Amino acid sequence: MKHKYRIGLLLLLAALLAACAAQPGANDLQRIRLPMGYIADPQYAPLYVAVERGYFAAEGLELEFDYSFETDGIALVGAGELPLALVSGEQAILARAQGLPVVYVMEWFERYPVALVSKAEAGVIEPADLAGRVVGVPGFFGASYVGLVGLLSANGLTIEDIEPAEIGFNQVESLLSDQSEVVVVYVNNEPVQLRDQGIAINMLEVADYANLVANGVITNEDTIAQNPELVRGFVRAFLRGLQDTLDDPAAAYEISKQFVEGLDDSRRGVLDASIELWRADPLGQTDPASWTETQELLLQMGLLDAPVPDLEQMYTNDFVAGAQE
Repeated sequence: MKHKYRIGLLLLLAALLAACAAQPGANDLQRIRLPMGYIADPQYAPLYVAVERGYFAAEGLELEFDYSFETDGIALVGAGELPLALVSGEQAILARAQGLPVVYVMEWFERYPVALVSKAEAGVIEPADLAGRVVGVPGFFGASYVGLVGLLSANGLTIEDIEPAEIGFNQVESLLSDQSEVVVVYVNNEPVQLRDQGIAINMLEVADYANLVANGVITNEDTIAQNPELVRGFVRAFLRGLQDTLDDPAAAYEISKQFVEGLDDSRRGVLDASIELWRADPLGQTDPASWTETQELLLQMGLLDAPVPDLEQMYTNDFVAGAQE
């Protein structure tokens, strides 16, 4: 009887050990380096929340935040050296046109985050008021420039109708010193700084005039074919963090302080402004019409020589839908 008891006990112990082994532990997590395209910032609160609350760990993933340039992330994902990155939609189209097999799998910013800002006293109330104005733009490239041309085009204007000036990322200084009458900014950055300084501003948001693809998550065709669960798990964890951030911004901001060195309460406005760019029902889905409109704008600007032949293959809502099941 004792012999049978010992056998039963050993079998039970083995079963318990096997069950424990099946649970993802710290050593079992797949580490992923995630290019972010910008410095550590409260706008990444959904990711910080998802890490802190174990949503990525529950999917068997561990994130390494990489705050390098957006173009670096696109190149690495396109070459298959990394599985995922955060990029803007127009950059994904340009990469696909160059033969990089990137696929956009989740739209994080549901509104294109670029805007044109002026001092209230300048009287730039509507797009028509931009004619003849000195408009400072960080450079004639990237999302800021695409957004500027997109807003102008949607209102019957061209870049020739304004006086564009390349000012680098010095929009606040350029506006305050009156070197620029209008500056091209990100909705959740420079306008927050200006308002915090007590400057009355007017803002023209690109998303109010043009339906362009905004920031989201890309992967590549090989990762989708060989490891779709990695993509689905990442999207699912990201969406959970995003929903938590929308539900409780104050808690999300407190969590962000663990990831952004020196973050204090003075930058809460960055998160509040970002939240207005993320809201959607359902979260994460991308609009096919926005891809067509974005491509048409890139063709108009001469940034594309010809339409991407497989545009409909470079984005999908399947992973967002799967994550919400």
